[in-house]
Amino acid sequence: MMRMSTLCYIEREGKYLMLHRTVKENDVNKDKWIGVGGHFEYGESPEECLLREVKEETGYTLTSWKYRGMITFVYGENTVEYISLYTADEFTGEQTECDEGVLEWVDKKNIPSMEIWEGDEIFLDLLDTEREFFSLKLVYDRNNVLQHAALDGVPLKIPSSGKY
Repeated sequence: MMRMSTLCYIEREGKYLMLHRTVKENDVNKDKWIGVGGHFEYGESPEECLLREVKEETGYTLTSWKYRGMITFVYGENTVEYISLYTADEFTGEQTECDEGVLEWVDKKNIPSMEIWEGDEIFLDLLDTEREFFSLKLVYDRNNVLQHAALDGVPLKIPSSGKY
């Protein structure tokens, strides 16, 4: 199965708005902390999907955002997702409850100790270094173990500890 989606890390005062995915039973992100976003609808551009998904999940209307990278997320034998990665730093509106889990503003330095995908540490580091647009490929097995990572087509060494 091939899908396209957006993922956004909204920043405020050194914190990212994180979504703790706790609701859907057959969710590849179940119990993980991730940014906000979701799958493209027919005919949407990445920016249209970004704005719609952020509004649906948070209640916020983004007024300033930046396209930061493309993530190729491969999971198991039959799932490939192409994720347009964004950061945002300005928005309007009031935060609403999310039907996919719990939204929480989290200090960026605390995120690596949370239940996140191992590869998220790689792109979160890239976001923090203000690196311009990048392409990151992350390949996981069905046990959520990162098997391969490549940045701009160059393989990255995966530590035996399993953590970056």
